Amino acid sequence: MVIQWYPGHMAKAKREVTEQLKKVDVVFELVDARIPFSSRNPMIDEVIQQKPRVVIFNKKDMANLKEMEKWYAFFRDKGAYPVAVDAKHGKGLKNVEAAAIEATREKFEREKAKGLKPRAIRAMIVGIPNVGKSTLINKLANRAIAQTGNKPGVTKQQQWIKVGKSLQLLDTPGILWPKFEDQLIGKKLSLTGAIKDSIVHLDEVAIYGLEFLIEHDYEALLAHFKIDVPRDAEMLTWFDAIGRKRGLLQRGNEVDYEAVIEALIYDIRNAKIGTYCFDLYSEWQAETDA
Repeated sequence: MVIQWYPGHMAKAKREVTEQLKKVDVVFELVDARIPFSSRNPMIDEVIQQKPRVVIFNKKDMANLKEMEKWYAFFRDKGAYPVAVDAKHGKGLKNVEAAAIEATREKFEREKAKGLKPRAIRAMIVGIPNVGKSTLINKLANRAIAQTGNKPGVTKQQQWIKVGKSLQLLDTPGILWPKFEDQLIGKKLSLTGAIKDSIVHLDEVAIYGLEFLIEHDYEALLAHFKIDVPRDAEMLTWFDAIGRKRGLLQRGNEVDYEAVIEALIYDIRNAKIGTYCFDLYSEWQAETDA
């Protein structure tokens, strides 16, 4: 599943981010807490360079917190300031401003020494589509400013947004990279909703999600669907069991596999089965060392 997808507005977004970078004090890089590595744009380090950075783990309520802590340490080692939020329910938002203050402390101390008046921190929010930027902005601003939607590509242009007296935010359109060379990353992005369902093979995504659960949360998987399937059973056996238990059948009492795929992806994507981090730090570290 090699996905070729680089809409023109995303190329424009990358260019605009680069141009606007000099106007901000800090960059808020928003990632999905379930895939904190896979949901990063690999071009972002090149674009941001040495600008102070707060890495915001959104959707923390859907993520495995123990695994997330390992990624926290990863970003701290890189000099970033990681924080976790649940933007949808407004949890952890105070930590964002605190991290921004810490990340820009040296710069503002230098400005104070030069006799410059105190001012609001200017921050740019960047991230891949559907990671929750607009929802986070609306919660921080405590009003509906940024357009939101549970699908990729809602934000189409940049806008400055005032958050109290201490913070100004520059929203940017989601930036996605030109091509997913790593098929596994593509599946993770699809499973968490960062990629439109219409451009991927959902059967591959569902199989990936099912294999992950069989390996890492087998008992919860059985309990959720109320089925009894051996761990080493073939994928078709799993799909049949889920389909029949859910009543997802076609004429002739045949399992509707498309409906099973949709149900499986929906339940995983919306944390109906459990909370997971599909980016396992130990696996990433092993691949990096190799």
